[in-house]
Amino acid sequence: MHMDMPAYWTEVASPVGPLLLTAAADGALTSLSVPGQKGGRTVRDGDHWRADPGPFREAVAQLGAYFAGELTAFRLPLRAEGTAFRTKVWDALDAVPYGTTTTYGAIAARVGASRAAVRAVGGAIGANPLLILRPCHRVIGADGSLTGYAGGLERKTRLLALEGVLEGEGVLGAGQPANTAPSHAPVISRQANSSVSTLQPPEPIADRTAATASP
Repeated sequence: MHMDMPAYWTEVASPVGPLLLTAAADGALTSLSVPGQKGGRTVRDGDHWRADPGPFREAVAQLGAYFAGELTAFRLPLRAEGTAFRTKVWDALDAVPYGTTTTYGAIAARVGASRAAVRAVGGAIGANPLLILRPCHRVIGADGSLTGYAGGLERKTRLLALEGVLEGEGVLGAGQPANTAPSHAPVISRQANSSVSTLQPPEPIADRTAATASP
């Protein structure tokens, strides 16, 4: 991103907690992050960042429809910055349909990576800057376990449940309980004058950080 070009951001309240969205000057979405996300985007008003909900109206509308169970595929301009290998992996995520799951090994095969490169594929998936919009939550372990998720396994569980993939607390047929321990990393801060939209109807995941913090 060129430092002399403005970049936009906004925050949206959702059933899985606040979503921080960023976009380039031309409106292409560059990231969707959640509080506590490993490697998640942070922004600060001033410099080249500008709080403005305007460029995100269509994204907010489509996210609202997704969480209401009315949308199964996003149609939004996306622009993620990464290496050629990571970009190839992220493109492969787009091909995983709503209501289904795939494995890290299957993604590796899809991008032509060797079995020895599955760990690198997992790293690329974990670095996906566009959570939800690029469905890395649909990638699970070969044994059917939910494994990791940069946004936290509780959110991964909620997203897969929304898409009808879960049976009880595990992936269909896996027989494995989902680890729903929340992430406790700092929450994204924002200026008081920023605009926050709200997606309905489910309630967001509760922040249990204070309740579980050590004395």
